[in-house]
Amino acid sequence: MITVTDVSLRFSDKKLFEDVNMKFTNDNCYGVIGANGAGKSTFLKILSGEVSPSSGDVSMPNDQRMAVLKQNHFDYEEHTVIDTVIMGHQRLYAIIQEKNEVYMKPDFSDEDGIRVAELEGEFAELNGWEAEPEATTLLQGLGIPENLHSQKMSELTGGQKVKVLLAQALFGQPDVLLLDEPTNGLDTQSIKWLEEFLINFENTVIVVSHDRHFLNKVCTHMVDVDFGKIKLFVGNYDFWLESSQLASKLAADQNSKKEEKIKELEAFIARFSANASKSKQATSRKKMLDKITLDDIQPSSRRYPFVGFSPEREIGNDLLRVENLSKTIDGKKILSNISFNLGRDDKVAFVSQNDVAITTLFKIIMGEIEPDTGSFQWGVTTSQAYLPKDTSSEFEGSSMTILDWLRQYASKEENDNTFLRSFLGRMLFSGEEVLKEVNVLSGGEKVRCMLSKLMLSKANVLVLDDPTNHLDLESITSLNNGLIDFKGSILFGSHDHQFIQTVANRIIELTPNGVVDRAETTYDEFLENKDVQKQIAALYEG
Repeated sequence: MITVTDVSLRFSDKKLFEDVNMKFTNDNCYGVIGANGAGKSTFLKILSGEVSPSSGDVSMPNDQRMAVLKQNHFDYEEHTVIDTVIMGHQRLYAIIQEKNEVYMKPDFSDEDGIRVAELEGEFAELNGWEAEPEATTLLQGLGIPENLHSQKMSELTGGQKVKVLLAQALFGQPDVLLLDEPTNGLDTQSIKWLEEFLINFENTVIVVSHDRHFLNKVCTHMVDVDFGKIKLFVGNYDFWLESSQLASKLAADQNSKKEEKIKELEAFIARFSANASKSKQATSRKKMLDKITLDDIQPSSRRYPFVGFSPEREIGNDLLRVENLSKTIDGKKILSNISFNLGRDDKVAFVSQNDVAITTLFKIIMGEIEPDTGSFQWGVTTSQAYLPKDTSSEFEGSSMTILDWLRQYASKEENDNTFLRSFLGRMLFSGEEVLKEVNVLSGGEKVRCMLSKLMLSKANVLVLDDPTNHLDLESITSLNNGLIDFKGSILFGSHDHQFIQTVANRIIELTPNGVVDRAETTYDEFLENKDVQKQIAALYEG
């Protein structure tokens, strides 16, 4: 349990938030949400003690232990993987180290014997005999095989280090667990394992995430960081989003339909409560939802960009034919004999254990690099617009303003300031913001600029490489809805489960030994099809 009392934080003239009072209790998972720059990660740092508040305090019982997901992947290079995980419980690891040092003494004294007895007693109290088995179980659950457990951290890949540091945070049943973007860098199976772990975790979890599916799956409460305030709401992300939007409509509606809106909101609360899943987390959430009244629902002051794509012409029958594409980069085979044929109605999610494979395929079909072998052919009626994973080449070294940068991609009818300012306003660049130079924009601002460029293109095919990268939840939601409504075709890669599930009607997995192509299927169906997953596993092993 952790208690926040009258906490405020200011940086020079800027107020980040003030008068925060809330209590985080056991058996609950709290999802911290808010626009980019609102202070989500900073709030976690205040809870962990890494940042001191300007006023107020954060307290936790003296006998409780907090664990925090570390972000520096190079802090443990000389330690073994198993030791790095156990170091998540600092006191237990210190006891293990001291025990070993005392036992190694050549002149073991009576005093050493007394000290060892004390250490052994505390070691047993802290469940030390189960430390290595628990660490092994966590690592294997996150996809780190046992043959790597005795290796040094320096020998692991970046993705493997991410998983080890997550296992470190989860180790030893901490009383309070703070996780900042824990799904970043995880594959689908590891995310599923982490979801189940947190659903069954009996202590307090506080997590920052942009993964809506993850927040919906594990959270019992949402902590909303918005316009200098931090508020606590019962329910997962979808409940918070839909109920706050309904409340906004209710607040804006002053006519005779008000009673109708109230009934709609009450029905929504009842329906959401009834549909709560049977997991341990959701069951406790259902009990709390049953107690919610209309007064507990508050409208959000969030701003959502408008994302809508309107193709200039329809696609004919042929979209894209790819035949036997192969590509080796720096001596490593990235694509091997990739073949597929897409039709006009396809919205295709490309997935892979190796993100580079998806990026490489997209660069080939967009003409940025040449394949080693094979060919591809776009349909004659197609026009493509491309959002690359790395957008830096579009902005680096440019002193152009956002307004002038976007003007390059506007038609003659659209290139006047009035139209462009209005267009950018809908993408949340308002007033003088449109005069910012593009080379100083944040990652999220650059992606919103790129989406504006794509919308002006009026292309009937969108090729999107990890489009939710750098975006906040509001922009992700708007983009998600815009792509659901898009009348053209989409080829995209993403790590956002809900994004893939709601947009794609076809899934293609790229492996080192070919593709698994499932048309007319959802992402959940793809993941739950045991035969398909066996086929995929065999291709990765082969």
